[in-house]
Amino acid sequence: MPKTAVPARPEKLSSRQSRHELAKEILAGIPEELPAPRPYDATLDHAPQRKDILTAMEKHLAIKNALRYFPAKHHAVLAKEFADELRRFGRIYMHRLRPERPLTALAAKAYPHKSKAASAIMMMIDNNLDAKVAQHPHELITYGGNGAVFQNWAQYRLTMRYLATMDDTQTLVLYSGHPLGLFPSSPQAPRLVITNGMMVPNYSKPDDWERYNALGVTQYGQMTAGSFMYIGPQGIVHGTTITLMNAARRTDPGLRDLKGKVFVSSGLGGMSGAQAKAAVICGAVGVIAEINPKAIAKRHAQGWLHEVHADLDTLLRRIEIARRDQEAVSLGYLGNIVDLWERLGKDNLDVDLGSDQTSLHNPHAGGYYPVGLTLEASNAMLREDPELFKTHVSRSLVRQTRAIGVLAERGMYFWDYGNAFLLQAARAGADIAKADGGFKYPSYVEDIMGPLCFDLGFGPFRWVCASGDAADLQATDDIAASVLRNLLKTAPAASSMQLRDNLRWIENAASNRLVVGSQARILYADLVGRIAIASAFNKAVRSRRLKAAVIIGRDHHDVSGTDSPWRETSDIRDGSRFTADMAVHNVIGDACRGATWVSLHNGGGTGWGEAINGGFGLVLDGSAQAQRAIKSMLSWDVANGLARRSWARNPAARQSILAAAQSCKGLAITLPNDADDDLIRDAL
Repeated sequence: MPKTAVPARPEKLSSRQSRHELAKEILAGIPEELPAPRPYDATLDHAPQRKDILTAMEKHLAIKNALRYFPAKHHAVLAKEFADELRRFGRIYMHRLRPERPLTALAAKAYPHKSKAASAIMMMIDNNLDAKVAQHPHELITYGGNGAVFQNWAQYRLTMRYLATMDDTQTLVLYSGHPLGLFPSSPQAPRLVITNGMMVPNYSKPDDWERYNALGVTQYGQMTAGSFMYIGPQGIVHGTTITLMNAARRTDPGLRDLKGKVFVSSGLGGMSGAQAKAAVICGAVGVIAEINPKAIAKRHAQGWLHEVHADLDTLLRRIEIARRDQEAVSLGYLGNIVDLWERLGKDNLDVDLGSDQTSLHNPHAGGYYPVGLTLEASNAMLREDPELFKTHVSRSLVRQTRAIGVLAERGMYFWDYGNAFLLQAARAGADIAKADGGFKYPSYVEDIMGPLCFDLGFGPFRWVCASGDAADLQATDDIAASVLRNLLKTAPAASSMQLRDNLRWIENAASNRLVVGSQARILYADLVGRIAIASAFNKAVRSRRLKAAVIIGRDHHDVSGTDSPWRETSDIRDGSRFTADMAVHNVIGDACRGATWVSLHNGGGTGWGEAINGGFGLVLDGSAQAQRAIKSMLSWDVANGLARRSWARNPAARQSILAAAQSCKGLAITLPNDADDDLIRDAL
């Protein structure tokens, strides 16, 4: 297949003519005449071939579904083309429709638009598909191996056209990437409502996703891919930095950095690529295994991974030197994580902290590569003999768990980082269960993020500068830091540590060179902090300290946004961890309180059928309407989860929701009455 060079990424449109060409392309939607077929770019990382799961009749239906986007005059050409894509890739991506321009987050004003909010959404979409940001950009996958922005390029083109032509009395509706159309609404309503993968519950197994995604009727939107709120790996760099610091504090509460500590994990593609950077920010020796040479090369070229080693003897000697000298360094191992874990145990090399960030929400379709097979052999087997591939995955997980256990017995603190490692290892038959039905190792939410962040209302508050100007980002950093300093003056002791960590983060964010794609930033803030920072941003836009609007949102990995029994809500104490009322209510409440767009997803980091995720985006344009949304929507977006956690009897959450009720007029919460356990035992 021919190779094409990846064009240099333009930071802005260079002329009126190029702006005219952009408008012409976007306003055309699906062009009247088909563009020429696009060459396959072998320099990019592409999604693996998907499982050949459709029957002959279903394949017929998949092609018929895809042809709906085109007039009948093109069907003869496209039917053969789509049949070929289905055979080669297991999906119909419509590569011919991929735009010729390199996709990147332009300044929002550069896009043709009638609604400023819609132009901001267009910028966010292009950021998610930027080749520097997305894991598999030509397959429209942002991260996680299958976290899709759209199912195909026709959906992208139609969506961009709708956004370019809509006004503030319309709402665009997306069904799993498919733009259903524009519907009359009001200026106070969301401009965009997104759902991804919302299946009838009995049809929400992994093979159901494979089948209905191949049919072209649903997609896996992950958490921020299909809701257009991904900001590159910076988001998880921050989350991993906070997690690493608080994980180390489990055994040493007074730690300020991780000098001399060794952290071992796996995964350098997509979101997991952030681990190397976060380890260095914390001062640790980060050792990350990755089997995909393109993924490890990308992080090394990016500067987030300092060294790459393919030989275990050399790597282990380098680890010992780095530990001795207390280097803050990231070491990549080009190989399988199981081989690394087993060798660390065999050589009695001490490891302080351990986790895993392979895409185990999708273990049998490219999310996890088993030991003993090359990358190429794995990709061939998962396509040609998926049952045998499953067997290899199970055996590998059993070996990995056993090797981790050797180091854990020597004092390593290991946690499940929300990628379903413990769940999938248990399903594979690994000896990982406790007598009470739980796991030997904690989910990071149970031990770390739940009690230290979520129960206090802290979660991932993120923003993007619509101007695309680095000077605006620096100004927002300064504003956010000033707000945090003021909050620290009166913060209760329970919140002070998180505020200090996040102030240190934001003060060093620019020097850590975290921007990939859009001019974006993230920090963890509580209810009071989010409202204060957002209000300061809105004021700065109004006063023209900032050149353009600021778009705020969050990861779904938060206090209220997600119901996920193996991650975000794994520490809910009243047995309701498998319910999803909170996430659904969050989206409805955000939509009613001024969000610019809202999204609801089946799945996320723990897998299809394992979580329900809700998200939002809010454009701060300096207006009074935006300020009303800040106070009403952001308070709901945090207080909903705090109230649920309080009702579940999570101790810190009770105090947090009572404090929120004092600062939020009109907030009245149902509080639980505690029952005596001995009394209940007597009754039984």
